[in-house]
Amino acid sequence: MLRFWDTAAATPTEGGFAVLLDGKPMRIPGGKPLTIAAPALAEAVAAEWQEAGGAKGGAMSMDDVPLTRLAGTAQDRIAPDPAPVAAALAQYAESDLLCYRAETPVALVVRQVHAWQPWLDWAAQRHGARLEPTTGIIHRAQDPAALDAIRRAMAGQSVPTLAALGIAVPLLGSAVLGLALAEGALDAATAHELASLDELFQMESWGEDAESTARRQRIAEDVALAERFIQLSR
Repeated sequence: MLRFWDTAAATPTEGGFAVLLDGKPMRIPGGKPLTIAAPALAEAVAAEWQEAGGAKGGAMSMDDVPLTRLAGTAQDRIAPDPAPVAAALAQYAESDLLCYRAETPVALVVRQVHAWQPWLDWAAQRHGARLEPTTGIIHRAQDPAALDAIRRAMAGQSVPTLAALGIAVPLLGSAVLGLALAEGALDAATAHELASLDELFQMESWGEDAESTARRQRIAEDVALAERFIQLSR
């Protein structure tokens, strides 16, 4: 699409803040005006539209406004009924990445224990969710009480946070890492490094692969976007 506005700005409105393009409210795909509760997020959304496409008439795409996409998702798809989204994210705890450990080599086994176990312990202490690790790839059923605790923790997250976790949790493969990211116990770069532990270990042994490196970079950028959206929404 071509940029059709000169100025983007955030302004107070009923229920929060609107983003105006040359004085006209931005609308989500369903036609409703985009309404953002947090002033910092509203300002950031306005800023990305001010920058998108350069001057009036310049080409842009929705890839240029990722915060807007998340804000629209939060308002249109999650806010009307957050429960299904929270439940879907909590399901990642049933096969959480942090619970599936290698059997060999010893160096990888040790690295996984040292890097991952503290976050399982964090989930147990913070949320009462004691997920148990196993070795190999065969599914291990978790304690229903622990899974219920993860569900409650997800259900307690705000609508904007659920929108962000909708990106981060599937990429990380871990409900635990997602909750730690949402609650500020873990930053995006560290969460991505933890989720990439096995791949990084193999890279140390077999060398760099350009395609894998590019994919990891894209994931890192998306997890960082989720973290930024959460922080701006507070």
